[in-house]
Amino acid sequence: MAVLNEASNLFTQLKGAVGKNDLQTANRLLSTIKLKLTQLPALPPQLERTPTAQKELNLARDVLEQAVFLSIQMQDDRAFERNYDQLKSYYTDTGSVLPQSPQAHIIIGLDLLRLLVENRIAEFHTELELLSPEAMQSQGISHAVQLEQWLMEGAYNKVLEARPQLPHPAYSYFMEKLLSTVREEIAECSERAYASLSTADAKKLMMFGSDQEALSYAQEREWLVKDGKISFRQVEEKSAPSMPSKDLIDNALTYAREIERIV
Repeated sequence: MAVLNEASNLFTQLKGAVGKNDLQTANRLLSTIKLKLTQLPALPPQLERTPTAQKELNLARDVLEQAVFLSIQMQDDRAFERNYDQLKSYYTDTGSVLPQSPQAHIIIGLDLLRLLVENRIAEFHTELELLSPEAMQSQGISHAVQLEQWLMEGAYNKVLEARPQLPHPAYSYFMEKLLSTVREEIAECSERAYASLSTADAKKLMMFGSDQEALSYAQEREWLVKDGKISFRQVEEKSAPSMPSKDLIDNALTYAREIERIV
């Protein structure tokens, strides 16, 4: 009971540090709490039915959910994956002890969005197969599913337009990463489809908030910008390597001799 109380007090301090945006202190407190949690027998993988099992599980789940959001604030993708993997068992293995977390669908949706950003589509669909019909209808998860469908269809404009309609502020981190990937796809298609575009059209096509953003992006891709027009560097089509005529003749003769020998 003493360890549980100590971990609870540390968690209160953790939430206070997050509220003050003191992320370094919050991360330090998180590491300390996780060490304390290893002393609680009701947590996975033991899952012992102790008198305080529900309190232990609920605290651990709250801590790991906070850890997931903290990793996004710190823009640490590895920490996000690690914390989510630890949290996942609390969503799948403790249903008989804990009521569903109100944060569960938002956090699962965040992980699906991360898989999209990392182009881990097979894992994305594997995770979907584990979800209930109710979960699939939730705002956080259905948002990620819709984005994946648009990406598969090549409807990049719809992905870009989805930015203001996020189910939770934490989605903006992975959404910006996804938008960057989408812009790269649009840029590569534009290089092949057009010789040039007006700055205004490029801004609209790639959903930039200002002309300056569009111009900065053009400079990054080494596009020529002049008189309100962006000229794309032409993408050279790679032709198939040619085979010398002598080699073709030799190959044909060899093939004919082999056919004659077989017959």
